Amino acid sequence: MSFRALPYFPYDPELRVVAEVEAAPREQRDIETSGAHPYVFSRFARAAFALHGEGQSLDLYWLEGYGGGVFLSFADATTGRETYGGGRYLLDTVKGADLGGEGGRLVLDFNFAYNPSCAYDPRWVCPLVPPGNRLAAPVRGGERYR
Repeated sequence: MSFRALPYFPYDPELRVVAEVEAAPREQRDIETSGAHPYVFSRFARAAFALHGEGQSLDLYWLEGYGGGVFLSFADATTGRETYGGGRYLLDTVKGADLGGEGGRLVLDFNFAYNPSCAYDPRWVCPLVPPGNRLAAPVRGGERYR
């Protein structure tokens, strides 16, 4: 069987939001991975935004490992059902996944959410979603798993 395409939700312009970045006390955390050992991240801020009219926030992390960079992963009501059970990524600046800013705020476009590489091959070890980055509502944007 050959590769055909990745499944995506239809584009939804309401899933592009602009977040206020609020400083948070810097806190080093071990984030679970798909492998045997956690990765070390430092939480440094929270991104606050409205999604479908509801106030939301997600922690922003700095990867202390190999390349550094801002990292933002999330889980939502689709996680493990329509999307990968370990969550999806929105920002990973060490890999160039960053939509920039607008008016001093951070652009978060959930239409570009993607599965980590470990979703496709267990040889890859990926950080999983930390507890503070779980949204109760479904986010039907970006890459699907099924």
